[in-house]
Amino acid sequence: MIDFDGISFNELISRRIMTELAGHDPGFADLDQDQVPNRVTRYSFMAAVAKINGLPFFPKVAEFCDASLHTYCDATVMTRGFFAPLCLSGDNKLVVATANPWSPLAEEYLAPRFPNLELVKIVTLASEISRAIESVGTNSGPSRSDLEAIDVEDMDDGIHDFDVTTDYSEPMAQLIATVMSDAVRTRASDIHFKVEKETFYYAFRVDGDIGRKVEIPMKLKDRLDAFLLNLMKLPTEIRNTVPGISGRFTISYFHRPIDIRYERHRTYRGYHVTMRLLDKSNINVTLGKGTLAFDEETMFALNKVMKIPAGIIVMSGPTGSGKSTTLNAILRELNRPEVNILTLENPVEDEVPGITHCDLKSPKEFKPMIASFMRSDPDIILMGEVRDLESAELAIEAAVTGHKVLTTIHTPRASQIIERFEQLGIERWKIAQTLKAACAQRLVKLLCPYCKEAANGISELDRKTFSLDDSWAHVSIFKAHDDGCGECRNTGYSGRTAILEIIPISPKVSDALSKGEITPYELEVKVAQEGILPNLRRSGLRLLKEGKTDLAAISKVIDMTYTDD
Repeated sequence: MIDFDGISFNELISRRIMTELAGHDPGFADLDQDQVPNRVTRYSFMAAVAKINGLPFFPKVAEFCDASLHTYCDATVMTRGFFAPLCLSGDNKLVVATANPWSPLAEEYLAPRFPNLELVKIVTLASEISRAIESVGTNSGPSRSDLEAIDVEDMDDGIHDFDVTTDYSEPMAQLIATVMSDAVRTRASDIHFKVEKETFYYAFRVDGDIGRKVEIPMKLKDRLDAFLLNLMKLPTEIRNTVPGISGRFTISYFHRPIDIRYERHRTYRGYHVTMRLLDKSNINVTLGKGTLAFDEETMFALNKVMKIPAGIIVMSGPTGSGKSTTLNAILRELNRPEVNILTLENPVEDEVPGITHCDLKSPKEFKPMIASFMRSDPDIILMGEVRDLESAELAIEAAVTGHKVLTTIHTPRASQIIERFEQLGIERWKIAQTLKAACAQRLVKLLCPYCKEAANGISELDRKTFSLDDSWAHVSIFKAHDDGCGECRNTGYSGRTAILEIIPISPKVSDALSKGEITPYELEVKVAQEGILPNLRRSGLRLLKEGKTDLAAISKVIDMTYTDD
């Protein structure tokens, strides 16, 4: 049986899907059914489902959803059944989007509600069904009157499974539910609650930028703080006894579980809470697709790195640069029945069938867990992050004993990975002998395709500032519209894409590094000057020439003020 995007297909249907996929791409002929979620893109899979049923496939339909049709329907039923009415077409026809055309639920539910209309099915992605329901089923935040109506004396300690799409009679529960459902709907990565001298507010981080601040009455700060701690089943008294509090809880968004990673620290005026949203339904990414749609040279270099049988592959970059997402996508590519893959993460962000995921509950568990890993016959080990000497030494040990180790580290440049290991106390020769690829990644904002503006070249000041030659004076480029539009929430940007820099450590380079004949920075400069391997600066400028981003977005994530070429 095939399980894909939350839908289970029986054995007969699964065999038909496998036959259709093999006809579309011979490379799929040798796949086992349990490999399909990791090896087949959503578009290819759903196109096959549509073809088998003789129905059209439309990957993007949420924008065409008629909100008035949903007033007759229950969002919970539609979400569970993977269907949604979209619009009226022609004479007495209702277009219905479905991700599972074999299910009779859409007809059984919608026919009595639209008795005079003929139902016409189209096939789309399960995520588009959710988007269509979300686009008409959520509001834009609590009103001022809703906020002021909350009584600070109200308290409900009984909330455990927090469904943010349910209406709550308790005002604070409704406030938190509304804020969180809005965060999911707008694809926010983080929610911030901050107490300052005279204001208390929340804000979302979307596409890397923190958006507008929404003020909350100051009287609610303690009540809201206590409510969030209660969600994690932590005592309220803890906020006065420790400087920082870490925790996790799960929300339900239209029956879709979303993990929340909670961090709170004390401030001069109160506290600052940051909540990272880990929406696992959107994590199933594929190398070369979507956010990870790397260019050909990057994909070639990345595929070459994945062929390395043993050693350490390190992904560097600042927080929120998509390091873990890329490593998980690499794991999906490496995932085979004959390979034993173990991961040690905090938290587990992407649970992949066939891979053993281990959740690190506390730093004290790290060493015994890795020791246990080494006795569990692993082929590939993913360590969430190298933070200290102990984790660095264990990564080195695993690589020396013939394992492939994937991990992340916080450094601005790929070459600084080697220096960071040295700072942690690892000898240069050990690093040089075990490190096989040093990678750096950034997420660059993409221009909104609906409102981006054409520009004729780059000004002289910007060329000097960002070390660009005079040929850029007349290159046709695009820039973000100052006021944006409704499609991009008035930001001028829509989504992000990853760019990658890879420095391979060949045996020859390893020997030179061990002997001190070349420094890590000199190695980076040498690789950049050769111009063969992917480079952050060159990849950013390629996106600029292609009209996908602008100089402001590139310079925000890459230091463009110098060049190694």
